[in-house]
Amino acid sequence: MRIVIAEDSAILRQGLVELLGLRGHEVAAAVKNADDLRTAVREHQPDVSIVDIRMPPTHTDEGLRAAIDLRAERPGCAILVFSQYVETNYAKQLLAGEAGAVGYLLKDRVAEVSDFLTALERVAAGETVLDPEVVRQLFATTGQAGPLAELTPREREILGLMAQGRSNSAIAAEAFLSAGSVEKYVTSIFGKLGLPPSDGHNRRVLAVLRYLDS
Repeated sequence: MRIVIAEDSAILRQGLVELLGLRGHEVAAAVKNADDLRTAVREHQPDVSIVDIRMPPTHTDEGLRAAIDLRAERPGCAILVFSQYVETNYAKQLLAGEAGAVGYLLKDRVAEVSDFLTALERVAAGETVLDPEVVRQLFATTGQAGPLAELTPREREILGLMAQGRSNSAIAAEAFLSAGSVEKYVTSIFGKLGLPPSDGHNRRVLAVLRYLDS
């Protein structure tokens, strides 16, 4: 893959460059601020960008706002947010845009290098990958009005697992359900959120976005 990295920590930035290079990927640019991120993505058109949230000059939310801008310019621009923090307001904006090709992982919760690399590949392939803690905090700030109020606790649990990018078989194993039961729950969630079958949209991603955007 062709990758752009935006990380203000020099040690972590260089570590990512070396790690990805050893795994056969090309790091087109490794920058330390959001303005340089915008420039690098526009110039190199990477397969995916790894973006920290807090970068100079204010060290608040520059990276996440840059990611939102880039996806607005080029819908589907693949972004993996890799941070120590969950910024719920901007995260919702990032996830509510063009569906897919977006991820949000927490640095302290990535236990294996292989898990990080797999997530990066999935985002580059157009999937949505969210750390469970990110999902929990986003759900905690989501209102219960509208169709969300109709979801049962079990359906909310299933939707949370869907938000993490789990397949039906993985959800079945996690929730101790049969594959058929998971399929029924997923179908019920789609119905309550007003998501009919469509060849042009991924209903699993849209269900999560509908939930977070309520």
